[in-house]
Amino acid sequence: MLALSLGDDARSLHLVTVQAPEATRPDDVIVRILQSGICGTDRSVLVGKFDARPGVIMGHEAVGIVEGTGDWVTNVKPGDRVVVNPTLFCGECLECRKGRFNHCVNKANNEIGIDRDGTFCEQIVLPAQFVVPVPDEISTDRATLIEPFCCALSNVTAAGVQPGSRVIILGGGPVGALASIAAALSGGQVTLVEASPHRRVLLQGVFDHPDMPTVSILEANRPPESQPRADVVIDTVGNLLETAVSLLAPKGTAVVMGYNSSAEARLLPIDILFGEYRIIGAGDYNYPMFQRAFDTGIRIPLERIITHKFGLSEYKQAFGFLSVNQENAYDALKVVLESRL
Repeated sequence: MLALSLGDDARSLHLVTVQAPEATRPDDVIVRILQSGICGTDRSVLVGKFDARPGVIMGHEAVGIVEGTGDWVTNVKPGDRVVVNPTLFCGECLECRKGRFNHCVNKANNEIGIDRDGTFCEQIVLPAQFVVPVPDEISTDRATLIEPFCCALSNVTAAGVQPGSRVIILGGGPVGALASIAAALSGGQVTLVEASPHRRVLLQGVFDHPDMPTVSILEANRPPESQPRADVVIDTVGNLLETAVSLLAPKGTAVVMGYNSSAEARLLPIDILFGEYRIIGAGDYNYPMFQRAFDTGIRIPLERIITHKFGLSEYKQAFGFLSVNQENAYDALKVVLESRL
């Protein structure tokens, strides 16, 4: 099968032909991939902000068709369309027994698209509990956005957004847009801040729909001084923690959401003390969050965030729209790779 493999330098992708995986366990499900969204984490790997294993097939935001199952599988059958939940865990370690599956101590070689082969390919095999059937009336495009929406919903939930909360989202990429949706659905008064004029136009188009919640889109890197301070500020970029804290109202919460292993921030403890600020990282979402995100996300036109689609062989063009090579402006929203040439 065709697949996109991370190069030996851990900073480049290559279209390769590999043996298609086969089911070996009674709870295995063989999924023929229809399409995968390119995640910000995928981009972060290629620009040196996040590490992945050289040689791994990347990708984890996927929808596909069940091709076959092991004898124990009862939740899906061949022909079913499913969305992949890539948060594998062992279920046996202390953290898993406590219900903190996202902190499983046996994550090594189980991070889909990072150190375990992912979905930028034609076929993947997963345990049955990590695929969710998609209703016929839900489009493949909408289903593809469920996994990143789950990331957004997890961070918004961790932040404690409530009806009437003033929320600022820093960064208007796909995750910023999804975090804005999640926060607004939670009752927040949401302002989405994005520097790129082109992206702001795209975002206006995303939210100009009767089934989308109300989100204000700000045309500057930070609100004017007259802007009320926020109860919650979410940094979806990963290097704006100082800005996030500077925008907090007393007792406010700043959330680090974007992945950037090289980012640093300088904060004064005395400011945190007197402001009674809370600074959190929500990390990977916990397994039960996926079903909640699925049940919510299928009712929202999340597919409006998709701006570009490409086949696997067009991966250079696809990642070019995400400014991976620094030659093009990073003006796209969600870019999707279809498992075709």
